[in-house]
Amino acid sequence: MIFGQVHGTAVCTIKYAGTEGLKLLVVQPLNKKLEPIGALQVAVDVVDAGIGDLCMMVRSREAALAMPEITFVPVDLALVGIIDELIVRPDGDFDYTLRSGVTHYS
Repeated sequence: MIFGQVHGTAVCTIKYAGTEGLKLLVVQPLNKKLEPIGALQVAVDVVDAGIGDLCMMVRSREAALAMPEITFVPVDLALVGIIDELIVRPDGDFDYTLRSGVTHYS
């Protein structure tokens, strides 16, 4: 998964069968410091994001599988989440200590 910020919309007059009605957005990929990396890209929006939103994106097969009600379409980038809050910790500042309590997944 990668971060991205929505910069605008893209319009297609002819689309591949199965992609009709899907919203296309122009996004800027970002690193964890929210700095731009690479060029602007077009992504399919499955979460109803808007211009200026910070989003999570997936690529390749995961992007194709994220499409609603469609088995498989040739999509290479999809917005799958809108980020409401982001806390970035310094590298090596993660606490791996297990807390006491009930663990549902052990």
